[in-house]
Amino acid sequence: MAPCPQGPSLASFLILSPSLCPPLPHSICSPATDFQEPSSFRIILTISFYNHSRTQYHVSAWLDELQTHSWDSKKGIFVNKLPWFKGNFSNKELMEQERAIQAASIRIPLIFQDHVSQWQLEYPFQVQVVRGCELPVGEAPVGFKRIAYEGSDLVSFHNMSWWPSPKGGRRAQQVCNLFNQYHVVNMRIQTLINDLCPRFLLALLDAGKAALQRQVKPEAWLSTGPSPGPGRLLLVCHVSGFYPKPVRVTWMQGEQERQSTRRSDVLPHADGTWYLQTSLDVEAREAAGLSCRVRHSSLGGQDMVLYWGEKHRPVDLVFLAVLVPLVLLAGLAFWLWKRW
Repeated sequence: MAPCPQGPSLASFLILSPSLCPPLPHSICSPATDFQEPSSFRIILTISFYNHSRTQYHVSAWLDELQTHSWDSKKGIFVNKLPWFKGNFSNKELMEQERAIQAASIRIPLIFQDHVSQWQLEYPFQVQVVRGCELPVGEAPVGFKRIAYEGSDLVSFHNMSWWPSPKGGRRAQQVCNLFNQYHVVNMRIQTLINDLCPRFLLALLDAGKAALQRQVKPEAWLSTGPSPGPGRLLLVCHVSGFYPKPVRVTWMQGEQERQSTRRSDVLPHADGTWYLQTSLDVEAREAAGLSCRVRHSSLGGQDMVLYWGEKHRPVDLVFLAVLVPLVLLAGLAFWLWKRW
């Protein structure tokens, strides 16, 4: 049997979770000021092997960072997260995708269970399978299928063959040798990733054009967090209600970015917009002159800047500025009523 050809490492682009993005030419992972159309569609199959007789799997589909479909394992069908996630595909074409997922969720666990000893696998373990396609700017679509073991690159598929990861060792070579014997299956994979997937990706982009290009401006405000210590302040910049997700929020000293900024995770609101906060631990005497700068595609290239110090009024001072006149007015009204 001819040995498998050695392929390039997958470490730089294997997608194993929705929080990671591939290094695409216009990936929405990077902060930007203009709308960047999604450029990849992928289906992620994660199989958990607990022992020789028990396995569990999870399937999801993603348009870059946007989850488009979940999987109903009882019915063996995709569930659209939004109506336009069906694109303009017919039910027959969608069923092709579903049958491929069903076949993989049965075939791959059986193969790995049958080769636990030969491939030196240790329970419990996980296998991740990613199938999809990318649309590089100005280039032809690129289909891919990749498999990882315990989060490490194992093998990838292209040009009708499986290729081992250089870091996969002997196990990757053995998996590659076996998978390259399945000529009919490999022809089917080639069709799925090079024909069906690009057409489905383009259909999604066309059907969801209005939703994908939606722009919602953020709201921002400043506050203080719990005191980090004597003579110090924790300044917090809140940015909320923005869409799409890419945003850049930084604390600035004049035109110089403060490198000690801490950023929270970008969290979703129920309406599909996003929220995050960035904080900065500083000495109280250094707070004057600091500002929070927000860059987002909805702002039309104009940064939103919030100043701390002269142009910032703490919440308690604002509260007093409103409360004191109200108390005076109430006292005056009471005095006039008594006089009357």
